[in-house]
Amino acid sequence: MSEHRAGFVAVIGRPNVGKSTLVNALVGKKIVITSHHPNTTRNPIRGIISKPDYQMILVDTPGVHKPKTLLGTRLNAMVAENLESVDAALICLPVDEAIGAGDEFIVKQLGHIRNIFIAVTKVDKATKPEILIAKLVEVSSFIDRLGISVREVVPVSAKREEQTELLMELLSGALPLSPSLYPEDISTDQAAELTITELIREAAIEDLYEELPHSVMITIDEFSKREGKNFFDIHATLHVERDSQKSIIIGPQGSRLKAIGTTARGNIENFLGGKAFLGLHVKVSKEWQRDPKALARMGFTE
Repeated sequence: MSEHRAGFVAVIGRPNVGKSTLVNALVGKKIVITSHHPNTTRNPIRGIISKPDYQMILVDTPGVHKPKTLLGTRLNAMVAENLESVDAALICLPVDEAIGAGDEFIVKQLGHIRNIFIAVTKVDKATKPEILIAKLVEVSSFIDRLGISVREVVPVSAKREEQTELLMELLSGALPLSPSLYPEDISTDQAAELTITELIREAAIEDLYEELPHSVMITIDEFSKREGKNFFDIHATLHVERDSQKSIIIGPQGSRLKAIGTTARGNIENFLGGKAFLGLHVKVSKEWQRDPKALARMGFTE
């Protein structure tokens, strides 16, 4: 029998470089919400992959960015905290964006991590082979310039699941010898309530523009299962920062809130494997992103 490995891999990168989509593709099911808006991930979410010879725990971190609010500062702190105890780091560099100062800043946080891998993400967007070749040359000079030791550079398409198996194989080889750290039949260690808030937020920000996606926060007021039935009752509050945002979320005659509820309920029922009633309420919590007390109530502690 082969030796079993288990450990943690941090998936890191600037906002919107394909981290969450890649984590979902590697885990094989949706555990992290995805969006075209940068900074969608707010909590370090662990995706758990259990195979006969390894268990890999992927930590999908919020995108590292220059913070403009207290929330932004706390998200960056979460990333730093999660990098302290990982066995390997996977840096995501998208094929369609130039490497910049943000990427250098991220790499400089990784001094203590021995196993560094790079995923060139979104390769389905490289319409010609020359685009990918040019990107790999850019990555190579980036590695040389910063003097970092990178074990492998792997071009991947999470969308098409190209080279995702190869990437998992390479990452698993960097994990320490260890029995499984989590039960082998779960794909995430986050509480059901947290996944539900994320699925509601994903539905809420789907068609929103400008600053509004970042001004939406969800809290669960009630989450219960009916006795003897596979049926859940969920009541949640969508917090926004201004009255104008509240009217955008609700929409004409409540049409937008109704559409959010329909989309979110479908995704929640898939996640819970049962039917659900979902009641949504919208509340103005002024400047919550800058208010330490509001952030603490919503789980973003220092």
